[in-house]
Amino acid sequence: MNPKKIAEYRKLLNVTKTATLKELKTIYRNSMKEDHPDTIADPMERLAAEERSKNIIEAYHFLVSIAPETQEKNKEVYQKITSTVNIQDFYMDNGVLYISFLDGSNYEYFSVPKVTYIKMVNAESPSRFARRHIYNEFLYRSASKIVAE
Repeated sequence: MNPKKIAEYRKLLNVTKTATLKELKTIYRNSMKEDHPDTIADPMERLAAEERSKNIIEAYHFLVSIAPETQEKNKEVYQKITSTVNIQDFYMDNGVLYISFLDGSNYEYFSVPKVTYIKMVNAESPSRFARRHIYNEFLYRSASKIVAE
């Protein structure tokens, strides 16, 4: 998930970085009412509406996962994991750093520069490097539920 995609999701739902969960839910519901495929008779228009509604659902779920309220709600658990649990594995793909922890937790970090990732790969202790340069520096979300699905 690159930063451009995050911006596209925000644009699709017409929200800012500071949108509350309540605002996201209201916008999501209103968007789905407008674009719900079951309300459209024409087969071609219905296919287009199915695609739009799929994009709206994807954007909504992603934006909820990175919303400030979601981050705040999960902050205590996140801080405990990132301060006490070492990294099992990590890799970078398309501007996203994926980190798996020894306790089974998984997180995605967005907009991590490739040079930072290379420094992490070459670090004597990737866990210590991440504590100093990753965990509190980049937008993140828990990916544990996503991996489990």
